[in-house]
Amino acid sequence: MSELQLVVQNLGDVVVVNLSGPTILDGSTVDALGEELFKLVDEQARRKILLDFTRVKFLSSAILGVLIRLQKRVASIKGRMALLGLRPDLHKVFKISKLDRLFEFFDNEQDALNSFDVYTSQ
Repeated sequence: MSELQLVVQNLGDVVVVNLSGPTILDGSTVDALGEELFKLVDEQARRKILLDFTRVKFLSSAILGVLIRLQKRVASIKGRMALLGLRPDLHKVFKISKLDRLFEFFDNEQDALNSFDVYTSQ
């Protein structure tokens, strides 16, 4: 597994998941990431998830499948998921694959949190 680590914090009823490693490329990393993310929904019934990709520079296409499955699980419990801080070259992958229609994207954390009705003083 690569150096990817998840930093999970709760802000109100939103769980913010910071992906702290610069790459999500190998299969074991993608699988481990999927397991941790799915637990948020399946075991903890978290309905509002914000995934922060600010530090991520490279993604495997396999992560797209994980995100699609996570989106479906969140939707199945009437929740909502958003992606934060995708670099333009990574965002382009979502556009090319037409996944930009499935996900909500935000450039900064404050706007993303506001969309979940969480307001922090900054």
